[in-house]
Amino acid sequence: MKKVLAILLALVMVFSFAACGEKEEAAENTAPKFIMGIDPEYPPFSYLGDDGEYTGFDVDVCRAACAKLGWELEIFGVNWDEKLVQLDAGECDCVWAGMTLLPSMAEAGYVLSAPYYDNTQVILVKEASGIKTSADLAGKDVAVQLGTSGEALLNDEEGLADLKNTFNQLITCDSFLKCFAELDGNSVDAVFVDAPVAKSYAEGKEGYLIIDEQLGAEQYGIAFRNADQALCDQIEAAVAELVADGTYAEIAAKYPDIVNNLLFLQ
Repeated sequence: MKKVLAILLALVMVFSFAACGEKEEAAENTAPKFIMGIDPEYPPFSYLGDDGEYTGFDVDVCRAACAKLGWELEIFGVNWDEKLVQLDAGECDCVWAGMTLLPSMAEAGYVLSAPYYDNTQVILVKEASGIKTSADLAGKDVAVQLGTSGEALLNDEEGLADLKNTFNQLITCDSFLKCFAELDGNSVDAVFVDAPVAKSYAEGKEGYLIIDEQLGAEQYGIAFRNADQALCDQIEAAVAELVADGTYAEIAAKYPDIVNNLLFLQ
């Protein structure tokens, strides 16, 4: 009986050590997780592809950067109007999806990356509307996405508030796709939108006109929490490697509508 107990005890110890070894090995093989906060309806920078997976220029660059760093990438769709609240709450590690860098963000303590894209605001209308310039929006209904630089610009007394005051009404939607749906259904006469998003939506569709008056110059970048300068530095270093080895240019080539405004390729 003592021999049997001794054998059983020895087997328990062997299995225990094996299990501990497996746990330690699993812990060693667990890659750090990086959570990218995106606008899930913002082509060509971030959107849901036909295969049900998130894609877009920003997503592709982040995925390649995480591969360089040996990190596991998780993508989190933010409510764009609440993006910084969700970042502060730890729901994501950054906001990276065609996000305009604003002085107010830096003043609030957010860590901001170097800009990587030059953007302007444009007006998307239907060709049959007769609207040819921003002046033709007088008395019209215009849609804009909540929480965007476009909305801020239209409400800024030093920006385009004078233009907005000529509208019949400014309608806010929580995504650009909803703005476009309002235009498609003739519920609004125009959409005030970022240039690359307008181009992406109108491409291949008939009956749309982009009034490209470049109504607001801005730059896109990435926002991190105020204690995450080191994290920002790591991401920027990985992106710099992508630029140096040609991967960044290969990704950009998939999105020809934005290539000419990418700062890292100029």
